[in-house]
Amino acid sequence: MGELDTAAPEAEPAIATEVFGDRIELARAYTADLVGRGEELGLIGPLELPRIWTRHVINCALVAPLLRPGRVGDIGSGAGLPGIVLAIARPDVDFVLIEPMERRVLWLEEQRVALGLSNVTVLRARAEDVRDVPPLDQVTARAVSAFGKLIPLCVPLLRPGGEMVLMKGANATREIEAAEKAIRKYKLRDVEVVVLGEELGIDVTRVILARTTS
Repeated sequence: MGELDTAAPEAEPAIATEVFGDRIELARAYTADLVGRGEELGLIGPLELPRIWTRHVINCALVAPLLRPGRVGDIGSGAGLPGIVLAIARPDVDFVLIEPMERRVLWLEEQRVALGLSNVTVLRARAEDVRDVPPLDQVTARAVSAFGKLIPLCVPLLRPGGEMVLMKGANATREIEAAEKAIRKYKLRDVEVVVLGEELGIDVTRVILARTTS
């Protein structure tokens, strides 16, 4: 009984409607599909189901206000966290979801079509191999790599003055300290940690922001 309870998917919290507004039905459809097939497809583990909304979907959606109208890349998009979630929350932004694994690319394409996300392009590639893509205004990533390792992957994809919006854990400040050499090498500015969602009573979202030189 205890094991079944542990694996039970989290019910949609009331805050979801506030976060997604009139896009909530798309968020529900995406989350339901992720709950239904995510474990089978290797996108999420069974321990993630009891916190699928608060730890994953809403956690990603909180980043939406940091995005500007333009083109945003999501490195290692995987299950679409945060790329698909942000594309739902911000229909005014164009997203390029960069993912090297074929089965994940297929999932992302399925979601793009099923949810009618005309603001999404899925690109099968490793970030370091991306070529012939117009410079991006912003780049995001979640649970991909340490900040210092992401810097050389992100900067070549960004336009001058572009911005990294990287979702991080509790060690975000330490990651910035450890990346001091890379920050200097790539001449990044305005590097800071922003904490989102403290007032919601759920896991906060930590984001490292950093801009390239104009």
